[in-house]
Amino acid sequence: MLDLEVIPERSLGCDNWEFILGMHFSQAVAIIQSQVGVIKGVQVLYSDTNPLGVDIVINLPQDGIRLIFDPVVQRLKAIEVFNMKLVKLKYCSLAFNSPEVAPSIEQIEHSFGATHPGVYDAAKHLFALHFRGLSFYFPVDSKLQPDYAHGLGSLHFPNGASPVVSKMALYCGGNISESKPPPLPLSCYNQQLYLESASIMRNSSGTRGLRLQLFTEGSVRVLEPRKQSLTREILFGDSCQDVVSNLGSPNRVFFKSEDKMKIHSPSSHRRVQTKRSDFFFNYFTLGLDVLFDARTQRCKKIILHTNFPGHYNFNMYHRCEFQLQLAADKLIDGDDEKQSVIVSAYSKWDSISSRLAPADRPVVLHRAGSTNTANPFGSTFCYGYQDIIFEVMPNNYIASVTLYSSTPFPSMWPYNSCGMNMMNRSANRSIKIDSQNQVPHQA
Repeated sequence: MLDLEVIPERSLGCDNWEFILGMHFSQAVAIIQSQVGVIKGVQVLYSDTNPLGVDIVINLPQDGIRLIFDPVVQRLKAIEVFNMKLVKLKYCSLAFNSPEVAPSIEQIEHSFGATHPGVYDAAKHLFALHFRGLSFYFPVDSKLQPDYAHGLGSLHFPNGASPVVSKMALYCGGNISESKPPPLPLSCYNQQLYLESASIMRNSSGTRGLRLQLFTEGSVRVLEPRKQSLTREILFGDSCQDVVSNLGSPNRVFFKSEDKMKIHSPSSHRRVQTKRSDFFFNYFTLGLDVLFDARTQRCKKIILHTNFPGHYNFNMYHRCEFQLQLAADKLIDGDDEKQSVIVSAYSKWDSISSRLAPADRPVVLHRAGSTNTANPFGSTFCYGYQDIIFEVMPNNYIASVTLYSSTPFPSMWPYNSCGMNMMNRSANRSIKIDSQNQVPHQA
């Protein structure tokens, strides 16, 4: 049985971990994964057809806890304890719910102090006691007639037996029905970089790159952490060093062992053996990947992820809050001229394709793991448009947007045989390499 501390408007947890209001869905999943054998029987509930209108829920039925996440920002907005018998709870280190302590109305008032009169729901026969950021629900017999002016305290219970809490809710604000997830708490930054928004930069020749509004933890003094905002740009043709200097070290580096889309190229029959492979910089908290060419070591592709539940990569990335503006190819009824099309992480493909002229026939993409070839989420469809590839889910939402450069970039020169750049930028002097003995000489 979990033994947890309740902090109104903030968290539910213990010394080793805590579920904090405002934390991202992936951070809560990471906590659950770290507690294998302690937290059991995890369920994830979401809507396939309406992923932006129905909350994402992590249900812990064997512990009586339910974590409710906002479907748009995917941050924790409420915590419910729906079975008080399955968990021990305390406030300010004093237990108010355990096998030895029943969470009666007297116990709640003793632990949390005075509050406003309870609110009676006649349809559900429930009384609710509301503290700021915390609510307790008591089942009441329908035969009892409460005095609405005085609330739960006006009820008289037989043999002095008062009701016990059937459900507890933890949230931000004074009303759970109007509660919203707070901004990502500083305690959840974990020295990572996070994305506020991303603008896709384009000109007449195509996509140039991304302008990113970022935030992370910064402080003037060590004991005073605060949010620090940054603006960075990632352009096609940037080197690995350029990207790392702008975004920091990637969460993971992934080398492409094969290109499954090569079969769709005109020269797919040519099986050229290479000793090098293209590689990705994966930035999970930014919701994007950057692909570098194996030969030139320069950025040639950027992938933006929307992190919708029901996709094969769900929970691997945070949602990339991007915005892409395209010139419309088609007129719609009532328009005298073509209007621009705004594409975001929440756009539906039918509304986009009705204004643009993408490829008629999509490429069917079926993902599967190397050890488990079963994909319960099914295939997605990839539509090409100019220098953009839209990956569309069966529910008509966009799973990812791939931006690529059709312009080849020259090799990074000068390099020696080991691939090291021999340009001495700090001294502002170029370096020549003797072709016979490979000894560098200053020019």
